[in-house]
Amino acid sequence: MEQFGFDNVELNKPIRETTYETLKHAIIMGNIPAGSRLIETVYAESLHISRTPLREAFRKLELDGLVEYVERKGVIVRAFTMEDIEETFTIRNALMMLVIPSIFKNVKQEHLDELRDILSAMDVSQKEKNVEELSRYNRAFHRTIEHISDKKRILRVIDSQEEYILRFSNITIASIVRRSNAHDEHHELLKLLSEGREAEFAELMKKHLNESMNTCLAAVSLRRNQQDEKNKE
Repeated sequence: MEQFGFDNVELNKPIRETTYETLKHAIIMGNIPAGSRLIETVYAESLHISRTPLREAFRKLELDGLVEYVERKGVIVRAFTMEDIEETFTIRNALMMLVIPSIFKNVKQEHLDELRDILSAMDVSQKEKNVEELSRYNRAFHRTIEHISDKKRILRVIDSQEEYILRFSNITIASIVRRSNAHDEHHELLKLLSEGREAEFAELMKKHLNESMNTCLAAVSLRRNQQDEKNKE
């Protein structure tokens, strides 16, 4: 079993929270694959904790829909359903559209410069077809735009979906066809933002986000169909 630590969480949080966040991140990012059985004794030893905070973490993961209790098997990691993916994108996309007026109200030259720097790095990753870097810069680009709005309550909801969005963005960007289209749209979005063309920006952003969702859903569907065919062999 892969070893997990608390490197990506705040160590001043209660142990039950760091345990929950560590496992949540590992499940969402695919480090603990769907179908894996979470055995208390094994994970307590791996994380160097007692079984009590681990049980609390398992309960929270179950509420998140990331694991389920299966009779005679125990705690099992759930696979993301098509509905899970669509719901995550729908929430994020709708909230993004809500903050666009505030983005145009608050945008400053320093924001535009930061976005240009991110796109310059993306240009290199695009040329090198580095999917991992593109995925990271893609989220940095969108997150920077989102946070220009300074709508703290809405941003908290968007940020709560961050790991899901990153995982699904990895799937989307892995599509060679979509990767090129999305990158061109990023440049056009920055141009529209810098020129203050809010209505055109909103229209393109809506199209951009919906296409990302549809591409992710299609990619996941294709993978599952291929896996089903392989299982039949």
